[in-house]
Amino acid sequence: MDNSDPIDLPIDGVLDLHSFQPREVKDLVLDYLAACQEKNILQVRIIHGKGIGHLRRTVHALLRNHPQVIEFALDHPQFSGSGATIVTLRPKVL
Repeated sequence: MDNSDPIDLPIDGVLDLHSFQPREVKDLVLDYLAACQEKNILQVRIIHGKGIGHLRRTVHALLRNHPQVIEFALDHPQFSGSGATIVTLRPKVL
């Protein structure tokens, strides 16, 4: 499969970034949030991993500036903690 082939992702409110290249993250996150909002999935879990925090910081910067994001926070420590972020989206305006 060449790098230009689209990857079919289920739009189910959980986006795992582990299998994507860093250069793909910005468009992927923004497109995924738009697709979730379109399907009225207003709580989204983005799994970015713990690591050294670079991917988490990138995701949080995107969310901080996103007009459709009401709030976001790290997942509950009982689950992924700092390895995932929970995002609340605004309902789609009809």
